[in-house]
Amino acid sequence: MASVKVAVVTGGNKGVGLAIVKALCKQFRGDVYLTARNPKLGEEAVKTLEKEGLSPLFHQLDITDIPSIQALRDFLKDKYGGIDVLINNAGIAFKGADTTPFGTQAEVTMKTNFNGTRDICKELLPLIKPHGRVVNVSSMISYNSLGRCSPELQKVFRSESITEEELVKLMEKFVEDAKQDVHQKEGWPNTAYGTSKIGVTVLSKIQAREIAATRKGDGILLNACCPGWVRTDMAGPNATKSPDEGAETPVYLALLPSDATEPHGELVSEKKVVKW
Repeated sequence: MASVKVAVVTGGNKGVGLAIVKALCKQFRGDVYLTARNPKLGEEAVKTLEKEGLSPLFHQLDITDIPSIQALRDFLKDKYGGIDVLINNAGIAFKGADTTPFGTQAEVTMKTNFNGTRDICKELLPLIKPHGRVVNVSSMISYNSLGRCSPELQKVFRSESITEEELVKLMEKFVEDAKQDVHQKEGWPNTAYGTSKIGVTVLSKIQAREIAATRKGDGILLNACCPGWVRTDMAGPNATKSPDEGAETPVYLALLPSDATEPHGELVSEKKVVKW
């Protein structure tokens, strides 16, 4: 099966993730895996797409659970010898009216959106094949939240030399500051989701630099992207885009031609690079 191409979408059972799986089933020449934390919901989503004449495959994945990530890693390595397309879409956001203490919101949001994305990349990026494509679904809220950080934090988050370890420590500091209700005094924006997505965008830039240094000539492209404001459980019914429209930019990046050399290490919205 190593000659068969494979694409993997995290958080693929609903919303933008499901729309991405649907688009890849139509446009990607190879197997497409819809992954979800809950097998029942994942398999129901597969059946929904099968009714449309599409043929996605399912694998369980909880991005906050290392053994779950490793099980997927081993499966893909054994069956396909690697990965051609990885779209890290899984993420969470608390509703604006949620009364959960902000410190708790910060911890839970960071655990999934930043740490979960980082953990899956740690296990799966080594499996990316030459000319592979990696898309980390971030948000324009990461860009807007960056603008609400202190000048000192903005400088660090825009640095071309920030390391993954330094980024992890900053994300941990945000959570601790949020728990102690001093995050705004410490220069952070008052948004757990936005700060977690700053982490995803900056992590993507770090990962892209590392790929360029260690796998030069392999033609791998890795980017962060913003799907836009999409009508999903997360964003609500008043959003301006349908899930299919939200899937357009992630799928565009996933299917960049094999001879493309850019974008790489960018934040992309509406198929255009956003200056970070």
